[in-house]
Amino acid sequence: MAKFGDVSTAEVETYLRGMDFPSGKDGLIKKARENNAPDDVMDLLNSLPDQEYHTPIDVSKAISKIK
Repeated sequence: MAKFGDVSTAEVETYLRGMDFPSGKDGLIKKARENNAPDDVMDLLNSLPDQEYHTPIDVSKAISKIK
């Protein structure tokens, strides 16, 4: 299992502010980059499964599975 430090789902959601759902993994990464997410958040998003996310809750669930 990869370790992502103390990155919380709430912190990830902060950097996904303004995200339009549904979105694929690439869209999440693009939005986080636009919102100047730090490297640990970007690493976490890059580790998510490449699938469509319909809500922020879907993103949180995926994060909880890899943390």
